[in-house]
Parts: sequence; structure tokens; C-alpha cells
Amino acid sequence: MPIDTRKIGVVGAGLMGSEIALVFALAGHDVALADTTQDALTRALSRLQSVTEKGIARGFYQPQQVQSALQRITTHTSLSDFADRDFVTEAVFEDLTVKNAVLSELDRVCPANTILASNTSTIPISTLAAALRSERKPLFIGTHYFSPVSRMKLVEVIPAFDTAETTTAIVTELCNGAGKTAIRVKDVAGFAVNRVLHAFMIEAVRLVEEGVATPEDIDIACRLGLGHPMGPFELMDATTSSLCVQAQEIMYESYGERFRPRPLLKQRVRAGLIGGKGRPGWRTKQ
Repeated sequence: MPIDTRKIGVVGAGLMGSEIALVFALAGHDVALADTTQDALTRALSRLQSVTEKGIARGFYQPQQVQSALQRITTHTSLSDFADRDFVTEAVFEDLTVKNAVLSELDRVCPANTILASNTSTIPISTLAAALRSERKPLFIGTHYFSPVSRMKLVEVIPAFDTAETTTAIVTELCNGAGKTAIRVKDVAGFAVNRVLHAFMIEAVRLVEEGVATPEDIDIACRLGLGHPMGPFELMDATTSSLCVQAQEIMYESYGERFRPRPLLKQRVRAGLIGGKGRPGWRTKQ
């Protein structure tokens, strides 16, 4: 089937999954978005309405373009509805057991030629491939998007041990066609960007532990001195410190001491200072 007419599926209607669905819908694809409850899907559609309204106000989208895209997204609470999909991305919680369950069910439900992808940020793709039948493994790949997906251009495309070259080529073209810039990355824990990012975050927390500067001033320094759009502590608040600890622990297991989460970060997570919407973090106070 031509790539420009592929039927897309996305499992997980959180911040990442919902915007992955939006990106492909804006590119003209028929998109099925699934989650475990209709409430989660309703919240996702409401969030996408807000995202696109802001995008229209800033000149990123045209109203008719957005209206057509949102109409191309259908919502589902059963993965059995994915039996007609050509390309499906799982974007569920960053937990191996959860992802394995979703991938196993997709492997069972989807047609034999459906390409499956994972949006994991740190778990090796070949590890996730163990949940699939051997016949599906050549059609399984990693596609790591960056938040907010509607604005961030990069996608890391990560072939597993058994991924076919044709699968890599199709998925790369599919992502590029949806307005992203796809780069090929070796299948290792954390891939490329997160290894750089978390080494940076760990050193930023160490600076606070040592009293070198405050989180607020480090954020200012990174924005004005390095040209970053957000400082490391703003970013941890946006993505949550608990997710950062989880990612660093996965990489610590793979690479050793340089990715050990800093004690202050773990202490703050245990104290509930994780950031995220409406929750206290480094920059948001109680």
C-alpha cells in the first residue's frame, strides 16, 4: 500500500501518543487512537483541540487543515479495532511489562504485514521484540519522538536485531512525510539523544547539590549561555523528575556509574516533588 494512504494506529492517548496521532492526521492519514478508557480518549481529544487552537493562533496551522485532521482521528478502547491498520505505534507507559502486553496483543490482532513500532525512550528495541512472534520481528522498529511531538522535528528511528531494511526505509519515509526529520540510531539503551540529555541533567543536579548555583540560575545560564529553549530543571518539571529517575536507572544498569541518578533527584522524587501539571517540582513551588 502506498505510504501516503497508510492507515495508522497509536496505542496510548497520553501527551506523547495523542500528539503522534495528531502529526499523522495532519499529514493526511487515517488514524486510530486507543487507550484503556473513553475518559482518557476524551481528555486526549480536548488536549489536541487546545494544542491546535494555539497552533492556529501562532500561524502554524490553518483552521481547515486542523478541522480535517481532527476528523481523521477515531478513538477506540479495544485493540481488536486495529485489525485494519498498516502501521501501529505503541506509546504507553515506560514499563517493560506494560509495553510487552500491548505489543503481544497487537501482534495477535494486526495483519501479518502490519509494521509495529515502539515510542520507548530508553528500553532497547530488541528487548521489546522478545514479546513478538518471530514472523513479526522483521516488521518491528523503534520510533522515538520528542515532546511536544507537534513541535519537535526529530524522530530517532531504531532498528532491532531482526528489523528488515525495508521496514526501516518505509518508517523513515513515513516519518519524514509527516514533517519530521528521522535519523537512524543504533539499538542501545537510551539511544542517542537521551544519553546526551541525561548526562547533562545529572551534572545539573550535581551543581545544585554542591551549591554552585540554584536551579533557576542554571536554567537561565543554559538558555542564555548555551542557547537552549529550556533549562534542565524546567525540562525535568515538564517531563517529571520521576520519569528522569526511571530513564537514568535503565541507563545506569547498562552503562554504569556515569548514569547513576543523583541522590538529590531521588530524594525529591520520594518526597513527591516530581513536577508535571499542577504538581510541585524544581521550579514550581508547593
